Amino acid sequence: MKILHTADWHIGKVLHKQSLQAELNLFFDWLLGIIEEESINILLISGDIFDLANPSASDRALYYGFLKRLVSLKLKIIITGGNHDAVGLLNAPKEILASLDINVIGGATSDIRDELITIKSSDGSLLLDIAAVPFLRDKDLRNKESDEKYKSRTEAIRAGIHKHYRSLYEIHKKENPTIPVIAMGHLFAVGAKLSDSERDIHVGNTASVDESIFSGYEYVALGHIHKPQRVAKKDHIRYSGSPIALSFSERDDQKCILIIELENNKLKPAEKIVVPKSRELKKIKGSLEKVTQQLASYDPNYLLRSFVEIEVQEESFSALTLSKVEQLNETYEDNSKFSILKSKTSFSKGMKDTSDLYIEGSNIEDLAPKDVFDKRLEQEELDPGTQENLREAFLELLEKVEQAEQL
Repeated sequence: MKILHTADWHIGKVLHKQSLQAELNLFFDWLLGIIEEESINILLISGDIFDLANPSASDRALYYGFLKRLVSLKLKIIITGGNHDAVGLLNAPKEILASLDINVIGGATSDIRDELITIKSSDGSLLLDIAAVPFLRDKDLRNKESDEKYKSRTEAIRAGIHKHYRSLYEIHKKENPTIPVIAMGHLFAVGAKLSDSERDIHVGNTASVDESIFSGYEYVALGHIHKPQRVAKKDHIRYSGSPIALSFSERDDQKCILIIELENNKLKPAEKIVVPKSRELKKIKGSLEKVTQQLASYDPNYLLRSFVEIEVQEESFSALTLSKVEQLNETYEDNSKFSILKSKTSFSKGMKDTSDLYIEGSNIEDLAPKDVFDKRLEQEELDPGTQENLREAFLELLEKVEQAEQL
């Protein structure tokens, strides 16, 4: 028996106003081929099916259309909800999908036993237990009685997650102790490496869990973290990662799916299969001249148009530089091979963002407009006479604004 582990599809994700649906379509086509080629028996999808709790009609159509294609391959499919998913939306068709051998667990169940799925062979013999644990929300984990036992909300949440996994494992040991058990999960494990596209679980990841909560499970199929990785250097506790790059911080990640084989009642180490890259996310950084040269020579060769982020760094502030950066954006607006999605210009001298002019802890909203302007003037290399003229002009304009507000 072969099990395929994937997660974090984030159907509906938009990157700087650009839809990523075309990439997901290509991934789904590829995944279908892998499932057939590798003779996959079970597909595990560990949360964040959608990027938004209320996905668009086209995003839902993509999801259900892919499930329809999967059904023809006659494999077992187990889907758990993530922190981005709406429990009700995922669960709505679960009874219909169950008849197609698709188990959906959008959120924690009222009877925890419903999260333990037993896989049987065609002759009815037991093969494998799967603890299909979705993203566990505070309401699933805490109550007044349990909270009183712990010093903080964070400790109560951690203890709740631990108890949830232990309870499922104990049920497995009691009912089916002779077969292996896999856990699914959508959470943040201690030491996991993040990217810019993750939204922290709970509050600032303070409720991150230690790998010890998975004690006894032969494999742990995790979602939530978009970079493929092991947890605590354990080969059997894995994040599959997202199948496509969801932010520029993931541009160098090697996206993958994981395949685990069950043979002679034992699970073999997971095998990684790299997802083909259909689009490149590229960052170009340097002086205006260097960025201009690199854009001119950039010639990507992917199925989909590449997305580019540029960061121009110059020493002294120049309005002309800002204008030229805008022109660069316009020049490549209709380029057939790549689009500039994001641009930033910074100067080591001269203009700075006003919020950077004050010491950490101060609040710019609490300062008088004149103080802000004076601080801003200090950052410019201007002679005293010019500074005074600018100050007078500012005060005159400020007075007019204040008078207008009083009318």
